[in-house]
Amino acid sequence: MTVPVLRRSLTAAILLAGAVWAQAVRFDVGNLDRGASPCADFYQFACGTWIKNNPVPADQARWDRFAELAERNRQTLRAILEGAGQSQIGDYYAACIDTAAIDRKGLAPLQAELDRIAALRNKTELAPLVARLHRFGADVVFGFGSGQDFKDSSQVIAQADQAGLGLPDRDYYLKTDARSVELRGKYQGHVERMFALAGYAPAPARRAAAAVMRLETALARASLDLVSRRDPEKVYHKLTTADLEKLAPAFAWRRYLADTGAAPLGAINVAVPDFFKGLDKLLRATPLDQWKHYLTWQALHAAAIMLPAKFIDETFDFYGRTLTGTKQLRPRWKRCVDSTDNHLGEALGRQFVERTFGADGKQRTLRMVDALEKALGRDLDTLAWMTPETRRQARVKLAAIRNKIGYPDRWRDYSAVTVAPGDALGNLFRTSEFEFARQLAKIGKPLDRGEWGMSPPTVNAYYDPLMNDINFPAGILQPPFFDKEMDDAVNFGAIGAVIGHELTHGFDDQGRQFDAQGNMRDWWTPADAKEFERRAACLVEEYSKFEVAPGAPINGKLTLGENTADNGGVRIALMALEDVLSGRPQPAADGFSPQQRLFLGFAQVWCSNATEESRRLQASVDPHSDARFRVNGTVRNMPEFQRAFSCQAGQPMVSANACRVW
Repeated sequence: MTVPVLRRSLTAAILLAGAVWAQAVRFDVGNLDRGASPCADFYQFACGTWIKNNPVPADQARWDRFAELAERNRQTLRAILEGAGQSQIGDYYAACIDTAAIDRKGLAPLQAELDRIAALRNKTELAPLVARLHRFGADVVFGFGSGQDFKDSSQVIAQADQAGLGLPDRDYYLKTDARSVELRGKYQGHVERMFALAGYAPAPARRAAAAVMRLETALARASLDLVSRRDPEKVYHKLTTADLEKLAPAFAWRRYLADTGAAPLGAINVAVPDFFKGLDKLLRATPLDQWKHYLTWQALHAAAIMLPAKFIDETFDFYGRTLTGTKQLRPRWKRCVDSTDNHLGEALGRQFVERTFGADGKQRTLRMVDALEKALGRDLDTLAWMTPETRRQARVKLAAIRNKIGYPDRWRDYSAVTVAPGDALGNLFRTSEFEFARQLAKIGKPLDRGEWGMSPPTVNAYYDPLMNDINFPAGILQPPFFDKEMDDAVNFGAIGAVIGHELTHGFDDQGRQFDAQGNMRDWWTPADAKEFERRAACLVEEYSKFEVAPGAPINGKLTLGENTADNGGVRIALMALEDVLSGRPQPAADGFSPQQRLFLGFAQVWCSNATEESRRLQASVDPHSDARFRVNGTVRNMPEFQRAFSCQAGQPMVSANACRVW
């Protein structure tokens, strides 16, 4: 469910997907474009030949180094699943991959849910039905779940948040430019065709799709924008159940909570109160039949992956071909591997770790983390703009950061989940219900600080400000990010910059609002806060000038935290490398000094190709900048880079107004 999650990942999950399996994804000077100048366009210099040789595959919207590694991991997961026999993960995957059985059943596995929606007699009955759909993983009307109390991070409370949209973000419903209007028309057409596939006659399908569009647009108008949501204060409103009932009295909250199975609630973080006020007005003004159309659409959308091919093809046509520019649907086995990972991630991930990572990999990574934390500490100690009191508290917070590397210490128990052979949709719903119940069971209980938010095979990483920890799944701790056969310079440039990136999230415009225990508390002096904001504004201005496609600039405010982390992460990695190399002169390798290889190692993990549609989508909703500007935007701010490559004032990779926070 959609709830206020502030953890800061390295890259967006929607952009991570595999295509053609690559045998080797290591750092390689053969990827360089020797015809480009590193001082004119470092990204092109570091990645030009890779970009030329790696066009976007037909079944992808984006192909990058993350995708290469994710595809290699996916092959490993496939081998595990195909050899799993009669087990939870084996039965889940086998049922998912059996498209013949899914096609034979048609809509029958979903029909009971559709009938429940059709049988609604009044709006009071919406509440238990919404609860049921939430348990099954449908993102309808609003989001509900659990999370840490922002001001008492040791406790878990209920959370309610805005949700319920079929397009990626509220702005897709509200922008008036020609491209947005055209996309909304295509979305409504997609919804209409899904109704037709479900048996609606042409005219009722059109009316139903129009009703969905009106209702979702109203939800979008009540929603908070993405930039505002980056401010923790704006998504934290601790209320009682009675307070929530006053915000939206037209919704039967007590019936909803009873049907979710949640224990009596002491408090709820109602992330966006205005959303629930808007929902109340919408509930009163919208006829029941229109709510039925909306719920039917959302049920079809949530179940589509396990429905017959005609539903999957129609879903891909809009969400793949139209929205991201993907030309071809991915093979079924890849989608089923990903679904198994999404729903039984630690059961599958445990076997993945045994095959790919192990305890030795964890220890090697921890040694690198230690070097990077020492470098960040030295950086904090020497920042000229930070006052002693804030520096002291920053040091306390750094010392308290917990490092989760590879895999959890305690594996999740899925024994309560029923996975039935041949029941693809039922398995999807039951695993979703298990996770929903697991989340609600945390409410009112002390926090489990050992829990992970990503499965072990994931090619990603994140920092969680309420946990005050960094999380590096085994999936990313492989080449080209970490390679035991590579020199320290390349490894510090690749995974070292990623670790530095995540560490600095603890001190960026969001992370700095939480203390060492993960509580939302302003521990900065006014002078330090003002200076931080001035330096952050430099990055906002810089990145807002970059365009990913004609008329599609990067949103410098939305991407501020990630841009700050990119800039700080590379600098911290360089400091750590120089500490490790201290007293050990390193000869050039492949014609490059250790410092140059660090920057090349950093750049090459971001080598990327993407469709224009996916770049536009990223610019609209993703807090991460486009790969080219993650590299060039960082190095142009670094005198260390300019010294390493002998760049001169006036060249593009030398900013006349260099930005620096860390």
